[in-house]
Amino acid sequence: MNFSILGLLAVTAYFAACIAYVYRWRGQRRYDSFTQYLRKSWPVFAPLNCLMYMTTRAHARQPVLDADYLRNIQLLRDHWQVMRDEALALEAAGAFEAAKAEGSAGYYDVGFRTFYKRGWSKFYLKWYGTTHRSAQRLCPRTTALLAQVPQIRGAMFSILPAGAELSLHADPMACSLRYHLGLQTPNDPACRIQVDVVDCAWTDGRDFIFDETYPHSAHNGTDRPRLILMCDVDRPMNALGRLIHAAYRVIASGTVVPNTAEDRRGLYSALFARLSPLRERSMKMKAERRRTYKTLKFVLNSSLLSALMGMIFAVLQMLEAITA
Repeated sequence: MNFSILGLLAVTAYFAACIAYVYRWRGQRRYDSFTQYLRKSWPVFAPLNCLMYMTTRAHARQPVLDADYLRNIQLLRDHWQVMRDEALALEAAGAFEAAKAEGSAGYYDVGFRTFYKRGWSKFYLKWYGTTHRSAQRLCPRTTALLAQVPQIRGAMFSILPAGAELSLHADPMACSLRYHLGLQTPNDPACRIQVDVVDCAWTDGRDFIFDETYPHSAHNGTDRPRLILMCDVDRPMNALGRLIHAAYRVIASGTVVPNTAEDRRGLYSALFARLSPLRERSMKMKAERRRTYKTLKFVLNSSLLSALMGMIFAVLQMLEAITA
């Protein structure tokens, strides 16, 4: 057996081990089934994410942690009311609803669009190297504050309506941790997020950080909406982790989604927007011809997996030829 085949088997074993670890052994909260995990946790990212977990500093290897490690974070804590006022002005002007309206610039959001049907809404402020022009124009004081906290990579205002719920899921990429700061909340334990098995209730002016790649769910069991500042922040890592993180951020930078036509759109977001009509037709097929849909889905996923394995094998053969 040559080096290329051994290498491909090793890569396949690593992929399988990472998916198994995330599904079965990481944390305490479990999905009801492996099928639910496949739908809710983006297992394709598990191999990269596990590299991030291994290089995360020991104190940060937990579902929820304190935000004190972020440089200048006290600025946000001290000026939360300033950000609240700008966010409320956006809401009053209809900016949140406009950003998720069908056909709008912000409608095709590869990371968060599935939450729209729950009533959830957002307004981007910055995202992995891009500060949104609409945010600079409409929320100048907030964007100025965010610029003074260098470990913030992405930020948005987020609204969870009264009675709304976000079902159990995990975000795809472990290149960051998630920061929440309450701006206008019900200040009620019934409005909370559960990360793994840790409950965190949102309250005005209070913050916390959690690892969004743990299974988590959110529920606003009150009669008032919840408004927060939500940010992607740097994960505390060792030197190797920071090197991997720099490469991972390049992927994240392609997911930039505009609020309005004046904002730029990332490469992957643009691709998602182009493919969305095809996805909508596939959802119609799923409802009307479920067996055909499942067959085509299996063929497509198998083809993509085979193509990926083929590319890895080709790279290994090239390395083998170079070192021969």
